Amino acid sequence: MTALNEHNNIQLDDERLAALQLAMVPGIGPRTRQTLLAAFESPQGVLSAAPSELSELPGVGAEMVRSLATARQNPNVMRELKICRDSGISLLLEQDSGYPRTLREIPDPPGILFHTGNFQAKDILAVAIVGTRHASHYGKVQAHRLATELARAGMTIVSGLARGIDAAAHRGALEAGGRTIAVTANGVLDIYPPEHKEFAAEISKQGVVVSENPATAKPKRGMFPQRNRIITGLSLGVIVVEAAERSGALISASHAVDQNREVFAIPGRIDSRMSCGCHQLLRDGAKLVTCVDDVLEELGPLVEAAPTENGRKVRHPAELQLNEQEEQVLMAVDTEPTPIDQVVDKSNLPIHRVLSTVSVLEMRKLIRRVSGQLVVRI
Repeated sequence: MTALNEHNNIQLDDERLAALQLAMVPGIGPRTRQTLLAAFESPQGVLSAAPSELSELPGVGAEMVRSLATARQNPNVMRELKICRDSGISLLLEQDSGYPRTLREIPDPPGILFHTGNFQAKDILAVAIVGTRHASHYGKVQAHRLATELARAGMTIVSGLARGIDAAAHRGALEAGGRTIAVTANGVLDIYPPEHKEFAAEISKQGVVVSENPATAKPKRGMFPQRNRIITGLSLGVIVVEAAERSGALISASHAVDQNREVFAIPGRIDSRMSCGCHQLLRDGAKLVTCVDDVLEELGPLVEAAPTENGRKVRHPAELQLNEQEEQVLMAVDTEPTPIDQVVDKSNLPIHRVLSTVSVLEMRKLIRRVSGQLVVRI
């Protein structure tokens, strides 16, 4: 088929249409979707499977079998495409090249993303900031401060567009002139909470508003915990600012652990109910955060180098905080053992400055000494 709207990335061949039809079958959550794809290899395979084959799978009941049998005739699919076309909403399928790589790596990635605004390659440098909707003044200030500093350093801020901590994090990134991604549990045309509708439009101009649910989907209680795996999946790590003992932010932290992401927490007042969750995370091994360096230095090397605003590529988030001299020395060190004399020549700096800077880069875990005269970039 031809594109319905090329500018909105809505192009339908049989494979893409089947992926959308599968995504819109009611009752299929991320785990069941993975079970179906494991059994039948592709959305087309799932929709072509015999009812007897489908019913043998765990989690697939009679009602779901009936829904899958009629998925190709579901009129809501073409209706959804028209809504997306008319409203400027783009679609990203898991097999698309622009689908976020970090999200594709989680155990249960969304089959489709509905979004306004555009993902960029540099969004691989992303950190989630989450917390309670009932945030204290202290919590909002800390979320805003961290988001601002991380955005200025070149990180994309990911959160859930909720009241409280989420809103403070998004706002901090926007005010710093940085990028932010808002992951909603409902459709991107039915913003919740409703007072954040204009806020979401502002985010779309400077980042992305995204959901795995159809554009007009209404918010339901069970969607929010499921949404949290996308917030952490898009991120290298998650910072919990304020959270009660039972909190959606703690669900995000659990997802982060399952996805092999770093978990950070900001300490609060010991007599505050909204600090209990953070203190529990710290007892369980989360990294304590007091400043942006606590985050950047802990995130570890990237799987692939990420582009920055000035065209430079970084291999480690901590590189975003380097001054000019530190950057010169780092660029002179190879991923193979490099003699100090060669670093001096390449950086065009006096040896005493190179040696002192090498010590700083060692502390930041960006290089390591192989021997007294050899260093290597991590």
